[in-house]
Amino acid sequence: MTAFKSSLAALSLSAILMSGTALAHEHGKPTTALETAISADIRAEDTARDQFRNPAETLAFFGIKPDMAVGEYGPGGGWYTRILLPLVAEDGQYVALNADVERYMAGVDDEERIARAKAFPETFPARAAEWTGIDAEKVLAFEVDETPEEAAGTMDAVVIFRSMHGLWRRNMADDTIRHFHGLLKPGGVVGLVQHRAKADAPYDYVQGANGYLKEEQIIKLFEAEGFELVASSDVNANPADDANWDGGVWSLPPTLRHGDTDRAKYEAIGESDRMTLLFRKPE
Repeated sequence: MTAFKSSLAALSLSAILMSGTALAHEHGKPTTALETAISADIRAEDTARDQFRNPAETLAFFGIKPDMAVGEYGPGGGWYTRILLPLVAEDGQYVALNADVERYMAGVDDEERIARAKAFPETFPARAAEWTGIDAEKVLAFEVDETPEEAAGTMDAVVIFRSMHGLWRRNMADDTIRHFHGLLKPGGVVGLVQHRAKADAPYDYVQGANGYLKEEQIIKLFEAEGFELVASSDVNANPADDANWDGGVWSLPPTLRHGDTDRAKYEAIGESDRMTLLFRKPE
C-alpha cells in the first residue's frame, strides 16, 4: 500500500462522525477546531496579516473540516499550512501540491533553483513539520502532475491562494485545474482566493503579469474544466484597491514594490482586493 493510500485509509469512521462538531477547550470555553488552529502559538508571526487574509472566514466559507483530505496548492512559506496541517492532521490528510516544475520554470537559467523546486515532494514534509511540530510522515507532497494513480477521486477539497495569475501567465491554468478535478471526489470542492481585476480591465492587464485576474476569467475556466460555481464571497474584498497599479499588485503591501515612493498611500489601501470563490466537482 502506498503512502497516499495508507494515509487516507487511516481516516476512521469514528473520526469522520466526530469531526463535524470537533471541539477543543481553551480557558474552559468551547472553541471550534478551526478557531483553535488559527489561534495557535505557531502562528504568532502570521497573525498580522489575518486582517487582510481572513483565514477563519475564508476556510469556513470553503467548508474545510478536520476530517477532510485537503490539498493546498503552492504552500510557499506555509502561511496557510500552519492552519491547515494542524487542523486535519489527526482525523484527515494534508497534501501539499506544487506546480509542474518543468513547465512552470521553463526558460529559467538557474539549475540550483530548479533542483530545489524539483525536490519539493521530498523536502516539503520536513519543512511543514518544522513549522508545525507535526510529524513529517503525516504530510504528503507532490507536483500536481505527478500525484499517484490511487490519489484520483480521493480528496475532499483543494485550496489555492493567490496563485492563479502565475498559472495563467504560463498557460498552465487549465491543466492544473484539470488535475484538481481528477484528484477530487465527486462533490469535492476547490476554494480559491485571487487578486481581482475590475470587470472592465483591459485584456493586456489581466494576462497574469500584474497579478490581477477577472472573476469572469476564473469562473469560465473552471466551468470549462467540469466544475460548477457554488458561491462567491466578499470576505477578502478591498474596495480601496483600484487594481490598476504601475507595478501590478506588488505595488501594495506586503511587497511595496516602489519602496518609499507613495508608501503611505499604498499602506493606507492595504492588501489587494480579492475574489473568493467556491467551485464543486459535480456528483
